[in-house]
Amino acid sequence: MSRIDVTIQTRDGQCPAALFTPAGKTGSWPGVIFFMDGLGVRPTMWEMGQRLADLGYTVLLPDLYYRGGSYEPMVPAQVFADPKAKEVLMQRIGSLDRERKIADAGAFIDFLLKRPEVTGQRLGTTGYCMGGNVALTVAGAYPDRFAATGSFHAGGLATEQPDSPHRFLKGMTGRVYVGGADQDAHFTSEQMAALEKALADAGVNHRVEIYAGAMHGYAVPDHPAFNAQAAERHWQALSALFSETLAR
Repeated sequence: MSRIDVTIQTRDGQCPAALFTPAGKTGSWPGVIFFMDGLGVRPTMWEMGQRLADLGYTVLLPDLYYRGGSYEPMVPAQVFADPKAKEVLMQRIGSLDRERKIADAGAFIDFLLKRPEVTGQRLGTTGYCMGGNVALTVAGAYPDRFAATGSFHAGGLATEQPDSPHRFLKGMTGRVYVGGADQDAHFTSEQMAALEKALADAGVNHRVEIYAGAMHGYAVPDHPAFNAQAAERHWQALSALFSETLAR
């Protein structure tokens, strides 16, 4: 694994992050911001970050929970089985409002664009569960910075809330791919329809797909809902998205 541990100065403090490049190689590659799922940074996130980097990218995985200080890596099955641990998890997820997501992303963008391992001025981004929401949120907030956005088994992409990502898509110039699951209450058919309409109305080049037989969390190997077939489909979709949009 080619992980480099870094610290990024944000508006609100010091954000720990991991930077990945293709294993065993030197050079520079298109930059990608990888947004963690709600369970935080842990070995599975590092493994996914390296796998993405090995496709030919410099990948930044920031710890979005840095404001609350350090924490022990969360084990999904244990968290979901423990009401107190699940309550803490929901508090952490709830601490990331739209304004914080956008402020953090500005620092992440600046950091990546200054790195010698990064080539080009437009980035990619991807995220999972909570991170899928963050990815679409920041792509809408920085419409000229992202050439491609992936969002997988994300929740809250098109809701009645005033900060719903689908309300802030105007001006986006990059391509968007959303991979939902047919057994996911966090992304219903109604939400899918609302998101697709918003993307179309904003003139965004997009594709929204529903993975049959998959549940919320299907792409993350340590998640109880991990689905190997759906996960591989997601990797193929993400690889195609970035290879067709990020300049090398």
